[in-house]
Parts: sequence; C-alpha cells; structure tokens
Amino acid sequence: MRSMLLVVASFALTILCWGMYGPVLHHGVQDMSTGAGLARMRPFVCVGLAYFLIGVLVPMAMLAMKGEKGTWTVSGIVMSLGAGALGAGGALGIILALTFGGDPIFVMPLVFGGAPVVNSFLTIYLAGKMRDIGPFFLAGLVMVIMGAVVVMTCAPQKKKASAPAVTVAPVTSVDAVNAPAPAKPTLAARGTNYALLLGSIATAIVCWGAYGPTLHKGQAAMMQSRLRPFICVGLAYFIIAVIVPNIILAVSPEPSEYNVSGTMWSLLAGAAGAFGALGIIMAFNFGGKPVFVMPLIFGGAPVVSTLITTKVNGLWGDIGAFFLAGLMLVIAGAAMVLVFAPKPHPPAPAPQPVPEPKPIAEEKQPTAGGEAGIA
Repeated sequence: MRSMLLVVASFALTILCWGMYGPVLHHGVQDMSTGAGLARMRPFVCVGLAYFLIGVLVPMAMLAMKGEKGTWTVSGIVMSLGAGALGAGGALGIILALTFGGDPIFVMPLVFGGAPVVNSFLTIYLAGKMRDIGPFFLAGLVMVIMGAVVVMTCAPQKKKASAPAVTVAPVTSVDAVNAPAPAKPTLAARGTNYALLLGSIATAIVCWGAYGPTLHKGQAAMMQSRLRPFICVGLAYFIIAVIVPNIILAVSPEPSEYNVSGTMWSLLAGAAGAFGALGIIMAFNFGGKPVFVMPLIFGGAPVVSTLITTKVNGLWGDIGAFFLAGLMLVIAGAAMVLVFAPKPHPPAPAPQPVPEPKPIAEEKQPTAGGEAGIA
C-alpha cells in the first residue's frame, strides 16, 4: 500500500508540473517576441537552463553528499541521454508549433492525446506483450485520449473585448484610395506553414511518447538509480536546448529578445518540466510501469493545464457540460488503463533436478565348480 501511494504521489507531481508547462511556456514565447514572428530559440534556451540547474547541478550535489543505490553504466547513460534528447525534442516541437500558427487550444490536445498512444504501444512492444492487449485496456486508452481532447477543446474561452467605435473620416487623398490592399499569403505559403505546423506537432507526439519507455530502460540499466538518469536528462537538455540554440542564434538571429518577464516565464516552464521528469523517475523507482504511468500523466496534464488557464482568466462560471463530461471521461479512462494494463507473466518455476536412478546391483554368477558340487 505504501509503495502504491508513493507511485500515485510521484506521477501526481508530474501531472501538476506538466499541466503548468504549456500555459507558462506560452507566456514566455509571447513576452520574448519582438517585431514580426514569435520567439523560438530564446525560450528554448531558458527551458534548457532550468533543466540544467534542477536536473544536473542539484542531483550531482545530492549524489556527492548522500549517495544512493545504483551505479553508472554505459547502457544506462546512453538510454537516459536519449530520453533527455526526446524530452528536449518534444519541448522544441511545441514551441515551433506555437510559432507556425498553432494555437494551444488544439496543439496541446493533439500532443497529450497522441503521446500516450505512442508510449503505450512502444512499451508493450518492447516488453513483448502485444498479444496480451485486451479490449478494456484499449477502451481505457481511447477514453483518455478522447477525454483530453474534449476537455481542451470545450474549455471556456476568454471573451475578446469589443473594440470601441471609431469615427472614420472621409478619404480625400487619391493615393490613399488607390493604395493596394495588404498582400495575403499565397496558397503555397499557407500549405508550407500548415505542413510545418503538423510536423512540429508530430515531433512532439513521437518524442514525448517515446520518452517514458526510454527513461525507464536507462533507470533499469543503472540499477534503479533515481539521480543518475535525471543527471543524464539534464545534460542532454543542456546540449540540445542551450548550446545548439545559441549557435543558431549567432548564425541566424531571430526577432526576439531576452527580457525579465519572458525569461522568468520560460525558466518557470523549464523548472516545471524538470520537476515533472523527476516525478516520472520517482514513480518508476517506487514500482510504477510506463504502460500505465505515462498514459495517466498525459491524460491528467491537459486537464490541469485547462483548469489553470480557466482560473487565471476568471472563467469558472463558463464551465459547460461537455467540459465536465470530458473531465470524467479522462478519469474513468485513466482508471481502466491502470487496472487493465498488460501484466508481466510470473516467472516459470525452476525445474527440479531429477534424481539419478540408483545402480542395480549385479547378480552374482555361480561358478562352474559350484554348479558341479550340487547333488
């Protein structure tokens, strides 16, 4: 019972942190943007710095002072670095989706709805349990996905303030009358932008879907260490989200700037992501399995994200029936995923050694003399 409570508390931490991630990061992207276009690399750098601080410096200090069970292994380092690279790729995919015209109202449902599908099937495939998938597990997975989409799409929206009436003076200039209208983007440009948007969302889905199973493999290879895989995740984030973006900014500047507001929001988003990753590691360490931990997280995180946005915008009174129905669908589906996840088969009992048969004593053959002496 205590182990189960620790698992629940660990992935609840991740649900809360990752639920905050989208709204907070969106603020950082907007506040750092200047001129045409939205900031991409600078918010990504701040996310990477937060991961480096929380995921590398702090765990290394704890490991040096207290130590823990587990050990460094080559396979564990490689798998954990790969998990960090997948996490960073997912974060970048979301930032790019927001800058290619995506709106959080449909970007986040697609990411949080598609990632658990990738995660669950990848985990089951790696465990060789594809034939053990039952209809109730699939039904629960579908309910989580559909519920997350309904919750996000039916969330109450902030009403736009009506523009004040403006008196338009008559146009007297001939040049103003003949001025060309602003050019609309061509069909090819819209198609390219749409393809980039879908590609960014797909990148986030695949990366974050594969994150959990990869991290679980890395932790298992390090003898269930908690801090060592976390350090590797932070190092991968530092390389991909700090060093590489700064090189890109030096070669190709973007219309953005570091400012207090945007930097703080982006650092907070990175901290939320890092603490969420720590919650996943703790859930695995306390006995949780990716096949049900990750679907529960990806089902609960969009609900928390929507609730936070609703509270901040003061829209509690606008919550509708579809929103509540989607929320209940997520909870019911998450329970089904947890209960009906494929379970590992118990190990076969070791064969008992078969005792060797005792040698049969050889019968004593009578001698010829003995036979002759019989009367």
